[in-house]
Amino acid sequence: MSRSVVVGVDGSPSSLAAVDVAAAEARLRRVPLRVVHAFVWPYFGIPLGPSDAGPPEGGLRHEAERIVADALERALEAAPEVDVDCEVVTCGGSAVLVAESRDAAMVVIGDRGLGGFSGLLIGSVVVQLAAHAECPVLVVRGHAHPSGPVVLGVDGSPEASAAVAHAFDEAWLRGAALVAVHAWVDPVVRAPGDILPVVFDADQVRDEEARLLAEAIARCRNQYPDVAVREELVHGPTRAALIDHSAAAQLVVVGTRGRGGMRGLLLGSVSQAVLHHAACPVLVVPSSGPLS
Repeated sequence: MSRSVVVGVDGSPSSLAAVDVAAAEARLRRVPLRVVHAFVWPYFGIPLGPSDAGPPEGGLRHEAERIVADALERALEAAPEVDVDCEVVTCGGSAVLVAESRDAAMVVIGDRGLGGFSGLLIGSVVVQLAAHAECPVLVVRGHAHPSGPVVLGVDGSPEASAAVAHAFDEAWLRGAALVAVHAWVDPVVRAPGDILPVVFDADQVRDEEARLLAEAIARCRNQYPDVAVREELVHGPTRAALIDHSAAAQLVVVGTRGRGGMRGLLLGSVSQAVLHHAACPVLVVPSSGPLS
């Protein structure tokens, strides 16, 4: 059986928007959709059923079932041809979705849920899921421009090769163009104690970065000849370049970690910045190489 698209729901407007997107993704891939609600209350040892003074349909368990039923109705409205199954799982929000990611084609989640703290741009469950999931995670945020391109962040690292492959596949599925963005900054390496500015040939550095970008996407470019590709070489910070390009995109694709990653970080700083500030949905693809 084909691996399902999984969507996490908590009853928030953000999660209902994620259901719409997840149903469309399942239809696009011709796979089933699985709706999951993480039910944490049993861990707190509080009554789950209706109170003696309340209606029989009250209580936390019934509320969880209502959340899933509403999501099911929404999914069937959005994509009636898609097979949908639902489950209330006793587990923490990020833990249940990480577990679901082991057998999923994709996990879809809204950028904010009911448990978010005021002032946070994205929820903690999103960050945890993006860092630990074993399949791509689609974070629904901003506005997806239907005629816009798929934007790919390229740093040329082996760890990011899976993100490159997924971005080409997403562009092909959607019939969209692909914009491969590679940003570079001036070299800052200096000898110990050197107070003089670094001297370098800007044209030579730019040529090297252009070669890195071309080589990083060459294999997939040959595998997807029908995908129109535009290479964008940007002189400046990577996160700013990707956020700028997200304004007119239908999707931004990034890896969990890349060339600039610090040891021990499961989700790189660029990926986190894009998750917080992108103007369209973001697909985070797990690293294809060892964490170093």
